[in-house]
Amino acid sequence: MSKASATVPKPAPVAADRIELMQTFVRIVEAGSLSAAALQMGATQPTVSRRLQALERSLGLRLLQRSTHAMKLTEDGARCFERAKELLESWQAFESELRGVGDEPEGVLRVVAPHAFGQQLLIGPLGDYMRRYPRVTVDWLLHDRPHQRTPDFIGEGIDCAIQVGEVTDASAVAIRLSEVPRIVVAAPAVLRGGPLPAHAAELAALPWLAARNFYRTEMLLTHAGSGEVCGVSFHPKLSTDSLYALRSATLQGLGVAVISAWMLGEDLQQGRLLHLAPQWVASPLPVYLVYPHARFYPAKLRRFIEAMRAELPAAVARVTRPA
Repeated sequence: MSKASATVPKPAPVAADRIELMQTFVRIVEAGSLSAAALQMGATQPTVSRRLQALERSLGLRLLQRSTHAMKLTEDGARCFERAKELLESWQAFESELRGVGDEPEGVLRVVAPHAFGQQLLIGPLGDYMRRYPRVTVDWLLHDRPHQRTPDFIGEGIDCAIQVGEVTDASAVAIRLSEVPRIVVAAPAVLRGGPLPAHAAELAALPWLAARNFYRTEMLLTHAGSGEVCGVSFHPKLSTDSLYALRSATLQGLGVAVISAWMLGEDLQQGRLLHLAPQWVASPLPVYLVYPHARFYPAKLRRFIEAMRAELPAAVARVTRPA
């Protein structure tokens, strides 16, 4: 063999096609590790690792920083993950259209919602959606996040989020679904036999509880008839980021709280809680469905958006009692 012929590189073995490589990469990120991705895909960890390396070589980029105990997307990897998901969703839509499957939602939909909303108010609309689209499975993730903070859609593999309160993330799409009225309530023991407060200013003398996601040391209340605004300042005896904990503490007579009216129907009807200064209300909280900008949205997400827009306002109305 001549020296020249010996320097000719051997043809590289044919790697898995790019679609398969990107599918593997997306699965690794969503699963959180190579071993978890391999288990989900019915493959071996070395196979998954080789596919990731093949994708990195083909792109000329490092997509993941890996150590013994952790895995993290690089900046290039985060961009690749976002674009790969879009491309795979477009490819799936293309295949479905050619095969005549049409626009039937399928796959896994990952949704983040607040605990109280997600455990109680949203389960009805969610159940209707799942019965309508049986080929979709749902990861229903409940988190009480800091007020006005949207999830890391790419890093957490989230399709969309239900958020109570204004959305300040300009990089996300936010669809207003409904709003929840809030009222001032307390257990009868808080009044110690005294009269029911009629004016918002009278509330400052009572012990307060705070929902730290929405208010901490001050609450603005508006008179439903005249539009007069009154600010009530206080030092809360208890602060919490859980609406359920806030309601439980209020029922125990620990203080006054401003709570979403949809949670309080039975408590008010049975006298466990009293509606204080009933002509004074806090600003209602808007409810948004939030998701990242993309060139293509899969049917599972589009149909979920449609279902929430159609059904959530009625669900709120059913459990909201007038003041």
